Amino acid sequence: MENIASAIENTELEKQASRLKFFIYFAAGMAGLLFGLDQGVISGALPFISQEWNLSSSAQEWVVSSMMVGAAVGAICASFMAKAIGRKKSLVIGAALFIVGSVGSGLAGSADMLIAARLILGLSVGIASYTAPLYLAEMADKNARGKVISGYQLMVTVGILAAFLSDTAFSCTGNWRMMLTVIAIPAVVLILTVAKLPDSPRWLAAVGRKEEADTVIKSLNPDPQAAHEEMTDIEESLKVKQAGWQLFKTNSNVRRAVFLGVLLQAMQQFTGFNVIMYYSPKILSLAGFSTTEEQMIGTVINGIVFTLSTFIAIWMVDKSGRKPALKVGFAVMAIAMAVVGVCMSLLEAGNAPISVSYLAAIMTMVSIAGFGMSAGPIVWVLCSEIQPLKSREFGIACSTMTNWITCAIVGATFLSLVDTLGSAHTFWLYAVLNGLFIALTMYYVPETKNVSLEKIEQNLMAGKKLRNIGV
Repeated sequence: MENIASAIENTELEKQASRLKFFIYFAAGMAGLLFGLDQGVISGALPFISQEWNLSSSAQEWVVSSMMVGAAVGAICASFMAKAIGRKKSLVIGAALFIVGSVGSGLAGSADMLIAARLILGLSVGIASYTAPLYLAEMADKNARGKVISGYQLMVTVGILAAFLSDTAFSCTGNWRMMLTVIAIPAVVLILTVAKLPDSPRWLAAVGRKEEADTVIKSLNPDPQAAHEEMTDIEESLKVKQAGWQLFKTNSNVRRAVFLGVLLQAMQQFTGFNVIMYYSPKILSLAGFSTTEEQMIGTVINGIVFTLSTFIAIWMVDKSGRKPALKVGFAVMAIAMAVVGVCMSLLEAGNAPISVSYLAAIMTMVSIAGFGMSAGPIVWVLCSEIQPLKSREFGIACSTMTNWITCAIVGATFLSLVDTLGSAHTFWLYAVLNGLFIALTMYYVPETKNVSLEKIEQNLMAGKKLRNIGV
């Protein structure tokens, strides 16, 4: 009878743990959705905004890139917030700012007001893009960590697709204000969900609330022995006295981890993927698709391809691993960008057959698929895994800030590059960069599948080469 009662109790604890994990993953997914909505919405709205206010190429670049500038600042703020008030409250603040920025964008009376509202949106996205992967990395089981964080990225792609669909619906009337306002709705859902969740046990332990940390670990892991071992590992990691900037200054191994996170995020952005996301209608126009209907349909198809390809990453990341997926993805993007460049060269020369336009559109989708199955989710997975616990906030802040700074550079230079180099040479430039990233992946990037955060930290601090810290 005791065995039966014990089995029933264990089953109930497992069910409770599963429910809690579901809501944690759902909340982080909603943060990813907000991230994606804001990335995708400007693509469909920009042509109408530009036409209404007669914006130059430079002004359009500022409207697009202002969000990324705000996100870089938001990532820095999030690093202090996540350490001071925890991951949970940081997500709530990010969602509240998202509502303010979305509504402000829809009510903007000038380009300057729109840029200011998008800066606020950027703050919220910077906070979410920093906090959500960090929260997930610290809450997920080590054997499912890659899949869970890739699921967060999947929600980013769903957000982008949802924004494209919303833009397409409102494009019939050209109502760009509703395009920019309606995306505030999921932020309300995020606030209501996060309010009932626990904070990260690693953060709770780091601020001296070890009993609460132990309670959270036990609620996530009904196996007493496994829960005890996890708490012991966390306490061992906390024995390092310095943290953040001080640890970065004094410990070369921490600097190596920060360097790798910064490199990964720069590589992700300079693939050129966000050029396609932010300027999809413009690229389709360059490819010969001149009507708004053709451009919006093409943009939605791009969003669908991105969403579906992310499922490949979710399937691969904890099976085949992080590193193989990155190498394949960069290779796919390099080839696709090169072919798009050839197509653009033929189109610029004039009298190219319609098949060239379709080939350019297809290769754009192939490039999106290459990103969705690799650098899109996997860079976020790696950046959340490689930083030591005592400097994790600082390290992820550096890498997330790099993501948004390089994203802003890409968004603020594409139209200018097209105007000066031509569309063909612009895509060839991105093809060369993707080829370079294959070599950098082979030389620097570790394989971290099925390895605990604490083991990765031990290998890093032992001075192992970066590519070997997951061994």
